[in-house]
Formats: sequence, C-alpha cells, structure tokens
Amino acid sequence: MVMAMKMVKAIIKPERFEFVKKALEDKGYIGMTIFEVKGRGEQKGIVLQYRGKLMSVDMLPKVQIEIVIRDENLDDLIATITGAARTGKIGDGKIFVMPVEKTIRIRTGEMEG
Repeated sequence: MVMAMKMVKAIIKPERFEFVKKALEDKGYIGMTIFEVKGRGEQKGIVLQYRGKLMSVDMLPKVQIEIVIRDENLDDLIATITGAARTGKIGDGKIFVMPVEKTIRIRTGEMEG
C-alpha cells in the first residue's frame, strides 16, 4: 500500500515557535526539522529606532519548521500550526505544502511511498 505524503514548511515568527512546538507535540506531531531563517513578505521589513536614528530592517528573523506527514493528517496539522502561530498581525507567516514521493529511513533502509 502506497502512503501519500506531504512536506509542510511553515515560516513563523520566532516568538511563536514554542507555542507551535507545544501544540504540535500535544497532537502527537513530534518529528520536525527547524531552521532559523531571515525573510520578508508583504510588510517589506520594519523601521526601528536605534541610538536616536531610524533604521530600516529589511530582512526579519523567522523560524522555518519542516514536517513530512501523511495526507490524512494534513488538514489537522495546518490547523494546529495556524492556531498556535497566529497573532492577527502582519508577518505571522506562511505555510507551504509540497508532495513527497518517497522517504527512506537511513538506519534500516525502510521505505515509504
């Protein structure tokens, strides 16, 4: 039986990461890969005041979470991430979903897909 799988990439605010991680763990989604990244979206950066001068910060720190999941769990995973990451402000992040053809466990050679 072939399992259909997806790779979910969620890019979120760093201050929301612990909330997202806890929500995912509470639902049983334990395995994930985390990257500290920089980026910008519609907000095109922010303006900060530093030592009395205004500075434009073009690329903002973000956290990227990658999870490979079976198709039947996709909607629940997305709802869990959005529920924990959402602040209602610009820059909350974005989720990308991509197909995964195959996974191979290196230790055992076990394949899915």
